[in-house]
Amino acid sequence: MSDRAVLHVKGRVLAGPGDDQVHDEVWVVDGRISYDRPAGARDVRTVTGWALPGLVDAHCHVGLGAHGPVDRDTAERQALTDRDAGTLLIRDAGSPSDTRWTDDRPDLPKIVRAGRHIARTRRYLRGYAHEIEPDDLVAYVAQEARRGDGWVKLVGDWIDRELGDLSACWPREAAEAAIKEAHRLGARVTAHCFAEDSLKDLVESGIDCVEHATGLTDELIPLFASRGVAIVPTLVNIATFPDLAAGGEARFPAWSAHMRRLHARRYDTVRNAYDAGIPVYVGTDAGGSLPHGLVAGEVSELVTAGIPPVHALAATTWAARAWLGRPGLDEGAPADLVVYEQDPRTDVRVLAAPRRVVLNGRVVG
Repeated sequence: MSDRAVLHVKGRVLAGPGDDQVHDEVWVVDGRISYDRPAGARDVRTVTGWALPGLVDAHCHVGLGAHGPVDRDTAERQALTDRDAGTLLIRDAGSPSDTRWTDDRPDLPKIVRAGRHIARTRRYLRGYAHEIEPDDLVAYVAQEARRGDGWVKLVGDWIDRELGDLSACWPREAAEAAIKEAHRLGARVTAHCFAEDSLKDLVESGIDCVEHATGLTDELIPLFASRGVAIVPTLVNIATFPDLAAGGEARFPAWSAHMRRLHARRYDTVRNAYDAGIPVYVGTDAGGSLPHGLVAGEVSELVTAGIPPVHALAATTWAARAWLGRPGLDEGAPADLVVYEQDPRTDVRVLAAPRRVVLNGRVVG
């Protein structure tokens, strides 16, 4: 397409969840959204179908592999896999790799980075995180707040080998001071949390989001709701808990039993959170041990958990983009959109088969 080429998207353009936000067409001029037909347009390419804003994976890891950082070619393949699945905006929830080079690639998804994971010494996967003690937490949070794009990622709990089960990683005072410092620097804080006992202190310390949140109990839900703390359940990752439990049974039977319990109630946990008004967003935990390109599966999992389809869609489109401070299909916004054969509001499984992927105004898939 030439510099003055125009993309014309016809059918149903879902700029928001309501019927009043559905348009019959949208134009892409100079890479940006316009709802006005451009005068004198030539070289017009027309795409038909149901259009959504580019999908959001709010828990993804570009540049991370099973054993830590990966090379640039591998990171590029990860990003392209996400893009071709319709994911055009990623919140990278912790990566040991420097992926700033992707910002210069208009054919790759946009990334909102949370820096590198910050974990307690020997309390996380090797090669992933800064492993430190509580006295250094504030300094490392400040460092990653400056390196990231408005987010910092803590590891809130992990297996304690002496205890033989999950337990909180950070004393309340250390977490509170670190979150306060991140906020002072203009960054939000999220934390990996599987278990129950890390949550109350983190929420009362001012945390903004919790990843996985499998330990969210009925007693804790009102606290999350009153503080507006979001969760990113990563149900496609939680599906691996039974296999993890089986692998650790011999050494850590209490941990294995705990992981099975968390898995068994995963759908109830998510539905109860949603019913209480806790913001829920789509994240896959791609990278590490999980492949990229799983966003459609995660949306389907939210629906299985009992979240209405339109709200599950919002968790990867309109609501997720607003939460991350990025535009959707707004007048003048970068044209990042995905086109489908059928209405995804009727059946979210449609998301698994994008008809066209448009990134920065260009058809890339």
